[in-house]
Amino acid sequence: MAENIETKVIKLTAKDFSSGQDVRWCPGCGDYSILAQVQRTFPEIIGDKKENVVWISGIGCSSRFPYYMETYGMHSIHGRAPAIATGVKIARPDLSVWVATGDGDLLSIGGNHFIHACRKNIDLKVLLFNNRIYGLTKGQYSPTSEKGKVTKTTPFGSVDYPFNPVSLAIGSDATFVARAMDRDAKHMQEMIKRAAGHKGLAFIEIFQNCVIYNDGAFDLLTKKDTKDDNILVLEQGKPMIFGKNKDKGIKMDGYKPAIVDLSHNGNSINDVLVHDEFDESPLRATFLAHLTDYDGFPTPVGVFRQIKKDTYDHGIEEQISGVVKMKGEGDLDKILFNGNTWEVN
Repeated sequence: MAENIETKVIKLTAKDFSSGQDVRWCPGCGDYSILAQVQRTFPEIIGDKKENVVWISGIGCSSRFPYYMETYGMHSIHGRAPAIATGVKIARPDLSVWVATGDGDLLSIGGNHFIHACRKNIDLKVLLFNNRIYGLTKGQYSPTSEKGKVTKTTPFGSVDYPFNPVSLAIGSDATFVARAMDRDAKHMQEMIKRAAGHKGLAFIEIFQNCVIYNDGAFDLLTKKDTKDDNILVLEQGKPMIFGKNKDKGIKMDGYKPAIVDLSHNGNSINDVLVHDEFDESPLRATFLAHLTDYDGFPTPVGVFRQIKKDTYDHGIEEQISGVVKMKGEGDLDKILFNGNTWEVN
């Protein structure tokens, strides 16, 4: 007679996703917050299947991330994290593949790989640590540094125009696009969970402070006395309102945005745009991505767009399955030794 054997379900915690290695970021770096929120959310996202997770990174401060996660991972080469992550996902579609990258790594040398990963809708989760500077190489201006930025490589101010990462992702047809901030832990956790639950390429731009080379870059959005008037939190199905007293809203004035002062008589909440992240058209999300092009407008955070579309990796998997069913399993020896061969003695 078989004995009843009790099985105990082990619930993982944030500590179980910590590798225990010394974290080598500067004290006060925003990367610590991103690491903490990932480790806090992963027990809920991944459960007890740590072996099913892979982190891929390129080069930069952010790219040390795989060392600190108790999962599989690879610290790869500059800008190529999306390409290598694509290979991992195609070879092992059962794995949850994540990319940790910075604004210099992803948007400069890695720009081409990024836009095509978005276009193909590969089932990857891409976290962009955006501090608007090259930190690891000691403070040069990056593809997201603002025009006029004074750095070691632009001592008289940058004459370059910065990338808008959210707009770039939307324009490249990423199916999930969001923005978070290192100092809003709760909101970042929500964005990470949302990205994890999306089937397709999920991109999160995270504003991350570099205390050494670009300290205070996001103070307007994070300081207690200014953030409410400068942040627009995007929530599905809710009016786009902001301000300390929630008395300002966003509406369209022709093709341009306008701010509605809800504290004045005659202005109504009905005049304010309602957020719809599931809109199939990219126009609404693109409008929001460029809201800060206009002086005095708040910076949107949250999910800009989330749509459903077949993934590239699933298409490859189905195609291979169909060909095997039609032609049978391949024979590598026949491929290698078929046709013209010769021997060298």
